[in-house]
Amino acid sequence: MSLTTVARGVLLVTVSVLLAGAPAAAQSSDEVKELRRELEAIKHGQEQLQRDVQEIKALLRAPRAAAPTPPPAPQNVVLTLDGDPAKGDRNARVVLVEFTDYQCPFCGRHARDTFPQIDAEYVKTGKLRYVTREFPLESIHPQAFKASEAALCAGDQGKYWEMHGRLFTNQRELAPDQLAAHAQAVGLDEKKFSACLGGGSKAAKVRRDLADGAKAGVTGTPAFFIGVADGATVKVSRVIRGAVPFAAFKDAIDATLAAQK
Repeated sequence: MSLTTVARGVLLVTVSVLLAGAPAAAQSSDEVKELRRELEAIKHGQEQLQRDVQEIKALLRAPRAAAPTPPPAPQNVVLTLDGDPAKGDRNARVVLVEFTDYQCPFCGRHARDTFPQIDAEYVKTGKLRYVTREFPLESIHPQAFKASEAALCAGDQGKYWEMHGRLFTNQRELAPDQLAAHAQAVGLDEKKFSACLGGGSKAAKVRRDLADGAKAGVTGTPAFFIGVADGATVKVSRVIRGAVPFAAFKDAIDATLAAQK
């Protein structure tokens, strides 16, 4: 039995009860008007019930919405490698380029939990060259841009990776007046560091990384591009977005390495 049929039965029974309960002598216009109002209310309720039933049927017939899918990887992406901080064998054919933000908690998670595994299994064994590019999201991470400059200034003294790790370990202490303490902690010449950071000499490099990342399709951090080196460029074949587990990197790197054999 359908809900509509039940509703009609309820309406008929209710009207019968109302009429049966009315005194035979009740002929006043007020009583008749009251019965009519109650009858109209019942009809309105039945109509609303019918609409609800139709909406439920429509929802049941509608196809389920597909789960959201990540945006497709950009096609024909080529990234430059000239002058970017890198770890690993310079002659390694397979290259991983990370676009990072020092205030990004997901970048911090990757640096803490996943990068050491990639470093141990692929970078230190000479299978992979690991390159970083700066991508500070200034609209939500106001201290990230200067932190990127600080890391690059440390690179001038051969301490990029030490500063890189230090900044991620201290993500809540990245204000400009706190960066000198990090420089001291990693053993930098403080005067040279302060001159570099205060002069803004690395800002152009950070802006260039931002532009290259945006062109490659980076919209958030961390973002990773895996491909094959060709001189000072890398032709990207795989893209990984976000702080994913090591297993996802292993699959992508192993597949890229296998394709070179």
